[in-house]
Amino acid sequence: MPPTQAESVIKNIIREIGQECAAHGEIVPETLVAFMVKAVVLDPSNGFNTDRTLTKSDVQKLVKLCVNRLLDSKNPSLDTIKMQVYFDMNYTSREEFLEEHHRVIESRLSSVSREITDSRACVREELESLYRKIVSYVLLRSGLGSPTDLKIVREATAALQSVFPQTELGTFLTLSKKDKERQLKELTMIVTGIRLFNRDCGKGGEGIDDLPAILQEAIPATTQHVDSQLEVVQEQAYRYTAILEKVAKNPLMSQELQPYMLREALYNVRQCEIFLQVILPIFIALSNLWTSFQDETVLISILSNLTTHLEPFLGAHDLFFPEKVMQVLLDGVTVKTDVCRIKEHIEDKVNVADFKKLEWLFPETTANFDKLLIQYRGFCAYTFATTDGLLLPGNPSIGILKYKDKYYTFNTRDAAYSFAENPENYIDIIREKAKRNAELIQLLELHQQFESLIQYSQMKEVDKRYIKPITKCETGTQTDTHLLPPTIVRSYEWNEWELRRKAIKLANLRRKVTHSVQTDHSHMRRENCSQVYPSKDVGTQSMREGSSRVPRPQIYIAGLHGGQTKTTYGVKVNLTRAVDET
Repeated sequence: MPPTQAESVIKNIIREIGQECAAHGEIVPETLVAFMVKAVVLDPSNGFNTDRTLTKSDVQKLVKLCVNRLLDSKNPSLDTIKMQVYFDMNYTSREEFLEEHHRVIESRLSSVSREITDSRACVREELESLYRKIVSYVLLRSGLGSPTDLKIVREATAALQSVFPQTELGTFLTLSKKDKERQLKELTMIVTGIRLFNRDCGKGGEGIDDLPAILQEAIPATTQHVDSQLEVVQEQAYRYTAILEKVAKNPLMSQELQPYMLREALYNVRQCEIFLQVILPIFIALSNLWTSFQDETVLISILSNLTTHLEPFLGAHDLFFPEKVMQVLLDGVTVKTDVCRIKEHIEDKVNVADFKKLEWLFPETTANFDKLLIQYRGFCAYTFATTDGLLLPGNPSIGILKYKDKYYTFNTRDAAYSFAENPENYIDIIREKAKRNAELIQLLELHQQFESLIQYSQMKEVDKRYIKPITKCETGTQTDTHLLPPTIVRSYEWNEWELRRKAIKLANLRRKVTHSVQTDHSHMRRENCSQVYPSKDVGTQSMREGSSRVPRPQIYIAGLHGGQTKTTYGVKVNLTRAVDET
């Protein structure tokens, strides 16, 4: 059958089952119907063959079985599957919760943002209207007050005018659409910061909730509610486990107590316990985040609503086992917690020497011991397979078995040894049990073995959660200095360019000519002579010496010593020679 035709047939079957349930007054989501169809087909007791095409009678039989199971309101197994489907459809990661919340805010603001960015205001009235729209946008985006409250609008307008006066609208209108949107977001953050500062100073902050005080009240209250639910569920799980242990030791009680429903009741409360533990760490993280109070308030509302809606899925097992019946069944039985069971065998450890082909991991030899992904949610695989579906927590300190890149824990050392003798046998038993109890596929995380039923929320994480163990141990090595006698090849060259040089040298020798020479000691000696020109002395003159002289001035004055007369008369005599006389 082509894939498109098979998909059409499956949709028709799901639609028919939904209509049948609606006719009996039960509205069933399509996701739950699809899960139930796969679960019924996988159950070998129903006789469906997945390798052949379903006939008309097979389809009628499938519809009837699914409708009967979906309308069985007193079945804990159906409650567990409903709980799994509800949780899978409503729970996502914290980032996805807040991303969806922000997406809703953006969609609500898109029309207001479009009116502002597409505005072509020119006259005064249009500009004033545009400015009021910007104030409304800032209030809606920040979530701090209603844009219909006049006091809040006045305060926001005053804060906006201090950083973006109305005269700047002309410049704002000349920007591109993206720049306008970016500036609107910046103005929202600035105005929000101004209003928060004014609120802290006692000069404003109208309509701003005290988010820290709200979270201080909401987080402890919600966490306490989850803790109380978790405590009740764990107590029920411990009691059901104790009764099933008693039944396992006394097979005659199995017919009287309907162990099938008792096991499904255990699966129901264990699944609720796991979901509550998933929710609880988020509340713990909320108490440490004080920078995004508004986002945390939204998140608390969603998770609180999710926790409240898990309660209706726990009602079926109370009908089979009310408190009076439980007291009778628990007579002479000690109810042990998971912690007590682990402490009973805390000193028992697997001896690695007993297993040569299997690898065991321990806390002291594995660095990331606490981060390993344990199969079956950490429950003991051997106990579950051999005691007709009893869930007992595994004790990792005994030793974690690594088998085909998967990790298994056990509640006792004997259980570990028994499982290690033939792991495939017990894995197949657990797989067959899961086919008969569809809720075990998610409870024990068997999605890889049933890929057609893998839930959407875990489909994205299945490849990311595999963690390899980082083992650590002390080791030592020793290397001899020379294991073999040295074989050094002197002609070896590692340098490519040296080899090229030698190759070129050899190539050049092929083009050379050999010449012979004669020496004095040669037997064919003869005398040779040669003539040369004798050397001679040759001189050249490149310069001559010459000089020139200027006459030296010689001037004398006579009569300076005076004479017989009182008046002295000097006579100047010039004795300088002429130029041509020198």
